Amino acid sequence: MTDVAGIGVQPALEPPERGADRAFATRLERAVALSIKSLLAQQVPAGFWCAELEADTTLESDYIFYLNLIGRADPERVRQLANYIRPRQLEDGGWNTYTGGPSELNATVKGWVALRLAGDAADAAHLERAAQRIRELGGLETTNSFTRFYLALAGVIDWDMVPAIPPELMLLPSWLPVNLYEMSSWTRGIVVPLTILWALRPGWRLPIKLEIERLLRDADNRHLAFRWDRRVVSWRNLFLLLDRVLKLRERMPDKLLRERALKASKEWMIEHLERSEGLAAIYPAMMNSIFALVAMGFPLEDPLTAREMRKLDDLAIEDGETIRLQPCVSPVWDTCIAMASLEEAGLAADDPALVRAADWLLDKQVLGPGDWQKKAKAPSGGWAFEFQNDFYPDVDDTAFVLMALRRVAHPDAGRMERAIRRGVEWLLAMQNRDGGWGAFDKDNNRWLLTQIPFADHNAMIDPSTADVTARVVECLGLLGWPATHPAIERARAFLLRDQKAEGPWYGRWGVNYIYGTSGVLRALEAVGLSRETFALRSAEWLRKVQNVEGSFGETIASYDDPSLKGKGEPTPSQTAWALIGLLAAAGPEEDPAARRAAEWLLETQREDGSWDEEPFTGTGFPSVFYLRYHLYRHSFPLYALARYRNLISAKGAAAGMRILPEQIETNGA
Repeated sequence: MTDVAGIGVQPALEPPERGADRAFATRLERAVALSIKSLLAQQVPAGFWCAELEADTTLESDYIFYLNLIGRADPERVRQLANYIRPRQLEDGGWNTYTGGPSELNATVKGWVALRLAGDAADAAHLERAAQRIRELGGLETTNSFTRFYLALAGVIDWDMVPAIPPELMLLPSWLPVNLYEMSSWTRGIVVPLTILWALRPGWRLPIKLEIERLLRDADNRHLAFRWDRRVVSWRNLFLLLDRVLKLRERMPDKLLRERALKASKEWMIEHLERSEGLAAIYPAMMNSIFALVAMGFPLEDPLTAREMRKLDDLAIEDGETIRLQPCVSPVWDTCIAMASLEEAGLAADDPALVRAADWLLDKQVLGPGDWQKKAKAPSGGWAFEFQNDFYPDVDDTAFVLMALRRVAHPDAGRMERAIRRGVEWLLAMQNRDGGWGAFDKDNNRWLLTQIPFADHNAMIDPSTADVTARVVECLGLLGWPATHPAIERARAFLLRDQKAEGPWYGRWGVNYIYGTSGVLRALEAVGLSRETFALRSAEWLRKVQNVEGSFGETIASYDDPSLKGKGEPTPSQTAWALIGLLAAAGPEEDPAARRAAEWLLETQREDGSWDEEPFTGTGFPSVFYLRYHLYRHSFPLYALARYRNLISAKGAAAGMRILPEQIETNGA
């Protein structure tokens, strides 16, 4: 048909059925059509989607520091970065880590340092306020390990204030409970370059004296790394004792195994720079790798160093008088979500937009070796988050990509089937012993590692989570797998154990309980379990936290204060997640809450088919680092409204390819 948006979709709805009124159905159809047009307009000619991935000002602050430390601080570039940082200072003098959040110590220290390097005077009013807020929040001496590491690298503070990260870590055998591959993938990428820097301590200096003493709350703590409680016996205290022993060892002229350990760190890092858009394709690992290369004697003009610098520079977005940085890019993730939404909205399975996107995704399947194989006998076959990050495909992306690909009528059906089959085999091999799935590694759940002093980024391990587990279950269910399959039964048992008393599930990768609960309900619907008691309980929780006008919202503060579950400023993405969950648990006629959520999305849609959304609804590291996916406000509301439309009209989207258990090789699963 040709609708009000002027684009072609599948045949128009018949007159509303099963109690839905005609006017509402017309509005729904128009909203879906407008949203399709808006989303298609954002597709890149090569076939993918890639919207901005926004984070907090620590990235711009770190970038100013980095440019000064390597001697590439172009004054104009620094000015534009500072222009982005200054207006985001809060009234109390600090900087936060998400929109609407309170001042955070590390973000504020980094903001103060960056603006000093940009030329702002230490006694300027805004930096005086920042210094005061830093002291109120605990002072420089209570910042996290990575903030301290950078300051020590520049000679601003003593290395005794930094937790030890020696390169000998690389030599620890796999049978020890503490070793490199028991750490999460992102921690490996961040930490390995730091082991090189810890050993070499290159003695760099910044171009100005920072007057860092202004940020200390207690000058007597200047040389202390982390406080410990001598009154208790704990793993934390044991690691703090080991930290002091390692620092004493650094003062010795001859350090056993140091040369071998440094060689292992260097080889690991350089190997992992290949087949990736920078180390681990994430900002902090990329920046650390450049520091490490320079410390090892690679000049800035060396092809390897220059390439990594270009990859980091590519994350910058110049916007008039400002420059801001992305922590990474999200093309695979953005593309598969956009595809799934357009497919649910009724775009023909052989539409050129979907075929182009499928072609692009098929070319991005990881077919080489990677870190996951250290703990999982898993063949290649997953997808990464970024353009290229071959050592680190992830479970969440892979499951969502498979769900998107299965509904495309691709001209090379054989290639499509082989890719999907390989992806499913990889997912099965990545299932953890507890029945769930983590993001990047198998059985990466050693709680002990979270007690190490440099584990304060709150992402030292990668255990099973409800949202990632649900994504795999949904994928398998849509491919035709029954709830009685052993892999799904184990996942169901994990989800039952992980459910909170009130009914919801925690959201590791999205904010927060609304995200987790929606994902699990989608999964249970796909395997025919959405009417079970535990599922209905979670849907009832969603209804209880719905706002009067029909919307849903949840603050990031719910990660630190569970009493805020499901409470916060309403957003289109979170309302869409909740609506998707409600529709999975009950039909629209049975659930007035679903109708109210749909009405809110209709009322808040812009004329161009998109929605406005300022709050961050994505999660990097809970309690530490958050994200704003700029495509979420386009894709998820479209999916939710299209799903609602399809249910009230008894119209289903294209069923898609089925890959049944008997078609899968399970060796190593």
